[in-house]
Amino acid sequence: MLLYNVTLIIEESAVEEWLKWMQETHIPAVLATEKFVSNRLLRVLDSPNEGVTYCAQYVAESFADYEDYQLNFAPALQAELQQKFENRFVAFRTLMEFVN
Repeated sequence: MLLYNVTLIIEESAVEEWLKWMQETHIPAVLATEKFVSNRLLRVLDSPNEGVTYCAQYVAESFADYEDYQLNFAPALQAELQQKFENRFVAFRTLMEFVN
């Protein structure tokens, strides 16, 4: 099992719009790919960064599912995020493996 984590720091002025878009549009679109078995959205409370930091986490059962998502779905979904919130966020992505 793998955890795909997207950490995103969003400008405070865009938080409400971004959060609504994530919950109503983006996360459902990611889950509709059927490459992830669960997800969660977390707010980082002790971030040293300006803006508000969130982590969107998605659990994949296999590397093949994750890789298929990255090749066939992620580019369009990331482009939509970029277009909608251009210059109002920074993001980085991490892939982790469950140990137990």
